Amino acid sequence: QVQPVESGGGLVQAGGSLRLSCAASGFTLDYYVIGWFRQAPGKEREGVSCISSTDANTYYADSVKGRFTISRDNAKNTVYLQMNSLKPEDTAVYYCAAELQVLLHRLCVPGDFGSWGQGTQVTVSS
Repeated sequence: QVQPVESGGGLVQAGGSLRLSCAASGFTLDYYVIGWFRQAPGKEREGVSCISSTDANTYYADSVKGRFTISRDNAKNTVYLQMNSLKPEDTAVYYCAAELQVLLHRLCVPGDFGSWGQGTQVTVSS
C-alpha cells in the first residue's frame, strides 16, 4: 500500500524555518511524483511544491517561490520541503501526496494525486 508519512511540522515564529519530511511506507518513492499541499481553515487544499519522479521538473506556488525548496533523497526514500522565511499566512496542515504519473503541465494539482499522508500542522506566529 502506497502510504506517504509526513513529519516535521510545528510552531515557529515568523521569519523562522522548518523542514518537512515525507517518508515512503510500502513503496519506492523515487518512481513517484511527490507533492506537498496545504490546507488552511476555510480554504481549499492548494499545491505548494511538487517534484517529478526524475527530479527534472519542479513546481512552486507563487506564494512560496524563493522561500521553499523541495528535494528528494532516494537513499533515504524521503522527500523534503525546506521552508524558510515563514509567514503567518503559511499556517496550515501540510500534506504529502504521491502519484505514479502526473501530466507535467498539471504537476501540482491536488485532484491528480491518489495517495495521501495524514498531514502535519505548521503554525507560524506573528
